[in-house]
Order: sequence, then C-alpha cells, then structure tokens
Amino acid sequence: MGAQLRVYKRRIKSVTATKKITKAMEMIAASRIVKAQRQVAASTPYATELTRAVTAVATGSNTKHPLTTEADAPVRAAILLITSDRGLAGGYSANAIKAAEQLTERLRGEGKEVDTYIVGRKGVSYYGFRERKVTESWTGFTDNPTYADAKNVAGPLIEAVQLDTAEGGVDELHIVFTEFISMLTQTPVQNRLLPLSLEKAAEESGTKGEILPLFDFEPSAEDVLDALLPRYVESRIYNALLQAAASKHAATRRAMKSATDNAGELIKSLSRLANAARQAEITQEISEIVGGANALADATAGSDK
Repeated sequence: MGAQLRVYKRRIKSVTATKKITKAMEMIAASRIVKAQRQVAASTPYATELTRAVTAVATGSNTKHPLTTEADAPVRAAILLITSDRGLAGGYSANAIKAAEQLTERLRGEGKEVDTYIVGRKGVSYYGFRERKVTESWTGFTDNPTYADAKNVAGPLIEAVQLDTAEGGVDELHIVFTEFISMLTQTPVQNRLLPLSLEKAAEESGTKGEILPLFDFEPSAEDVLDALLPRYVESRIYNALLQAAASKHAATRRAMKSATDNAGELIKSLSRLANAARQAEITQEISEIVGGANALADATAGSDK
C-alpha cells in the first residue's frame, strides 16, 4: 500500500471516530432540551404571578422601596451575566458576553460604576484572561440549574441592592442571559430587574390597562415589599438560568449536528481521494508489469537472433 493511501485511510478512521462522538453529543443535547423546556414552562407562571403581586403592591402604595423606586441620581449598577460552564456550543457564551459588554459600556456612558457578577466558567475565564474585576462568580450548575442555585446567586445581589451605594451597594440590577425562543433561535437579552418598571411588569404579568383592586397591607406595604423582594429576584434569576440552560443545549445540538455533517462530507472527500490514490497505484503497478513483460519479450527476442 502506498504512503499516500495510508495517510488517507488513517484520516478517514480518525474523522469517523470524531463523527461518532459528535453524533452522540448531538443526541444527548437533544434529550436535555426537552427537560429544560419543561422546566422553563413550569417556572414561568410562578414568576409571572409574583410579578403581578409586586405590581399590585407597588401600584396600591406610595412606599419608596428599592424594588420599585428609581434613585434620584443612580451611580452604581450590577450586571449578572449568565454563560456556560462548557464549550462546544457555537457562539452561545460569546454572544452573551458581547451583550454584557455592550450593556457595561452603555451604563458607564451614563456615568455609572458597574459591578459584574458571573455565572459559568466561560464568562469567568473571559474576564479573568483580561484581568477584569469580577465581584462574585458561580460555576458548576449551568447545564441543570436548581432553585437552590438561583437562591445562592440572588443572595449577594439582593444584599447589594439593599445597601447604600456609599457602603458598596447598587442602585440598579441588570441581568444578561440567552432567551430560548425555539430550537433554532436563541437570543441574548438584557433585562433590568431592579428597580422594577411598573409599566413593563404590568405588560409581562398581563395587567396592563387592567384596574387593580385596592389592598390593605398587613403589617405595611414596605414589609410586604421587603418579603417580596428576594422572592422576585430569585424567581427571575431561576427563570433566566433555565432559559440559558435550554439555549445552551440547543446551541450544542446545532453545533454538534454541524460538526457531524461536516465530518460526513470530509469522509466522502477523503474516500474519493483514497480511491483516486488506489487507482493511481493500481495503474502504476499494471504499467510496471506491462513494461517488465515488454522488456522481457524484447530481451528474449534479442537472444534468439
């Protein structure tokens, strides 16, 4: 067997093994998307109703609270960026990071300091490589987040919102994550969690244009908002984590399908090259045999004379 033919066969074997791996990863990602979609669908009604309750309390009271009140001159904002712990998902994490960078530039352009909180090793690695300050980070659960994970992430953010800016607190809380729209479409979004925009909250909860009933608050509207604040932030972060997980699995499935298809095309191309090399080798062998036979025939004819 010729050296060139051996090279082609070795490459075909290697690409075939890679194709099996990418196909398996595609199937695993596809199975995980279904579970992630169910979790998103299950968490959305809770987040919507909680937003509806917050809207009702804020509309029915004149209490100034970090959950609903804009700062007169906001000077500091926090951004929670949700990325992935793993790669092999195309531009999933890169697109989320790009959206966070754009938001950071906009907030700094408004004269605000920005504290960055990150979920996922990809985001942590990006900021660490560029030696940028990260206030706090979490890793290890982006593929299958739980409500306990959302509470762990929400804790420092709620504390920062409740503190005065002179003590390291923030006036605004933003979240950047990838929203799952369909199996083919996942879009990075920038949402401001706090202070809550009542108009946007009413639109999300389906109460826009609706006349809300009057409420009596016990013990007070401020205490009710204090109780709702952590629940609201936790539910929103949990929903964002689930949306991001579903988006990541969809991106992985798409990337692995593309890799599998490319491997198949490469195997076809290498097979054609291997066949051409084999044919050239056979042709050369036939030519050598015919040439040797002719030479032998000529030598025999010469000796007979």
